[in-house]
Amino acid sequence: MAVDYYELLGVSRSADKDEIKRAFRRLARKYHPDVNKEDGAEERFKEINRAYEVLSDPELRNRYDRFGEAGVSSGAAGPGFSDFSDFSGGFADIFETFFSGFGGATQTRRRSGPTRGDDLRLDLKLDFREAVFGGEKEIRIGHLETCETCNGTGAKPGTRPSSCGTCGGSGQVRRATRTPFGSFTQVSVCPTCNGSGQVIEEKCGTCAGKGQKQVTKKLKITIPAGVDNGTRLRVQSEGDAGKRNGPPGDLYVYLFVNEDPEFKRDGINILSDINISYLQAILGCKIPVRTLDGKEDIEVTIPPGTQPGHQIVLEEQGVPRLGNPVSRGDRILTVNVQIPTKVSTEERELLEKLAKLRGDRFGKGGVEGFLGGLFK
Repeated sequence: MAVDYYELLGVSRSADKDEIKRAFRRLARKYHPDVNKEDGAEERFKEINRAYEVLSDPELRNRYDRFGEAGVSSGAAGPGFSDFSDFSGGFADIFETFFSGFGGATQTRRRSGPTRGDDLRLDLKLDFREAVFGGEKEIRIGHLETCETCNGTGAKPGTRPSSCGTCGGSGQVRRATRTPFGSFTQVSVCPTCNGSGQVIEEKCGTCAGKGQKQVTKKLKITIPAGVDNGTRLRVQSEGDAGKRNGPPGDLYVYLFVNEDPEFKRDGINILSDINISYLQAILGCKIPVRTLDGKEDIEVTIPPGTQPGHQIVLEEQGVPRLGNPVSRGDRILTVNVQIPTKVSTEERELLEKLAKLRGDRFGKGGVEGFLGGLFK
């Protein structure tokens, strides 16, 4: 599975452009090959730069959110060292920014406010033609929804949570430590409220004080034409509900395509075989071929003298291009020439005459010895 760009930069899927830029600068300082000589640092830096290129561009980010790596693999530039506009002052600025953070007070964020819900993942299997042509698909998911009894507070109706007396509502406790190098402050999650900043005296009977409940629901999602194994679809706001009126997470559907006994896929091209007799190969013919959608056969011309393994290309008969269904790949037919293992007496006589007419050489035993193997 491809690396998730959001996880790579250490940001949430709702992160704004400034958050993404800050995360990129921090990681770029750490992994740039001029600074970090460890094995794998250069590859890591390329991945970080690639993630930033995609997530900092609104159009590429939207395509990535909908389809994952498959949605940006052809339209975005590859990984490299192209974008350093954030470091206009050179590496002196990088180190100045990096080291200026030491010695200063670390800001902490109150955790009693709204919190975005978790993203969810669902693996979905598709038939071959469903992946090629797309369509609607019904799925069932289990996710957390805000408790309707307490409106997500977790408190019994008529009551409300109170601010935690241990941490003062911040969700964190601090402990100062003196060392020969100065005074340091250690910050940890409040043990009383587990970081929420609130304490519930009387819990809601429906959700047991959690503010959320597990619900299974049905959804109809649209499968775009041209999806393939590993394509990721984003269903917005169908993840777990947020806490304290926070926004819900998203649902990410990963697609896996079943194999088809007749058709094989090569990118946006469709590969299949066509079987003909040796006489059809010699003389040429026209034969019907089943189409990918199975609605109506098409007639394919086999040129005289067609050799085994010859390929016939049917343009625009392949897979629609993901995100651009008007454009399609090709259907590529590979010709298999079937040689009979037995022939009738009349066929043998005709073949012997043909062999003598052509003057073909068959070695010891002549043409009779060659054709004798067909009558075992």
